[in-house]
Amino acid sequence: MSKFLVAGVTQIETIVRVDKIPVSYAPLTSVGNSIFTAVGGDAYNESLALKWLGDEVCFMSIVGRIFDLEMINPPDRKITLSTEYIIPQMKETPTEVVLYDNSRKQQIFEDIKDLRENVYDMSMVAPIAESCDMMVLANANFCRPFAKVAAEHHKPIAVNIRNYNPEKEKYNTDFLEPAKVLYFSDDTLAEDPYEFIDRISKTYGTEIIILGQGSDGLILFDKTKDLRVHYNTVKTNEVVNTIGAGNALFACFLHYYMETGDSVNAIKNALLFASYKIGYMGTSNGFMTTEQLEQWRNLIWGIKKSEFEENQN
Repeated sequence: MSKFLVAGVTQIETIVRVDKIPVSYAPLTSVGNSIFTAVGGDAYNESLALKWLGDEVCFMSIVGRIFDLEMINPPDRKITLSTEYIIPQMKETPTEVVLYDNSRKQQIFEDIKDLRENVYDMSMVAPIAESCDMMVLANANFCRPFAKVAAEHHKPIAVNIRNYNPEKEKYNTDFLEPAKVLYFSDDTLAEDPYEFIDRISKTYGTEIIILGQGSDGLILFDKTKDLRVHYNTVKTNEVVNTIGAGNALFACFLHYYMETGDSVNAIKNALLFASYKIGYMGTSNGFMTTEQLEQWRNLIWGIKKSEFEENQN
């Protein structure tokens, strides 16, 4: 078990299943079980997944002043996150609407409210940073000081760079330069994926890069192993909703990477974890147990238990 400090956005998400993107105009579309609303956000989803896998998680975020913190932990969920460090200081909580179709295409509408103008009370962060094993950050403005705290306490950083844009790369250097692990999605990537990974690793010296490629799988880069390899997706469930799969994959990778130091074994577990996740509606539902992960891992890849797992028995 590892201890993670996770900082990032909490938002209200509405997910809508549609036949095809772009959506054809119709004055009314009525489809049962096609709209789902709940709390979400990259950091929130990653915190849930890490907690589910058995890690200790301190989740730090900001929400609207009238946000009901009980929504963070619905009564029907088996795990809970502490709301002690979720600060209700914004005028309103960020919101997002996501349309998705069966081909895994997504169209996202987001309203971050006054998120960019808000800052987090960093006086609470240093003691927790000192005791954690890794800090997992979103590239939100209020998370920039967290990267400095991590450097002061010599803690590794993992960053989920959402919606990469080369024109805005200079605004993300506070996260790109210190990060040990970077996760990107290729949704908005215009350059060759392997050239992109090479450029990022050479520019910032990043040790681990994961480039998610949707239904095509992902590319894993590990500088210490001199490794740059593509992995296809795996199937453990029927596709219901792909929203949140990247968060699940990133969190599961970090869990096993911090546990064993083996990036290849970690990414294979993460692919399984994400493939099961997409069989459920909602960004924070449908997590595979560690026992299920071991069974599927052995079935698909025939991987024996790691040295760490053997020592635990």
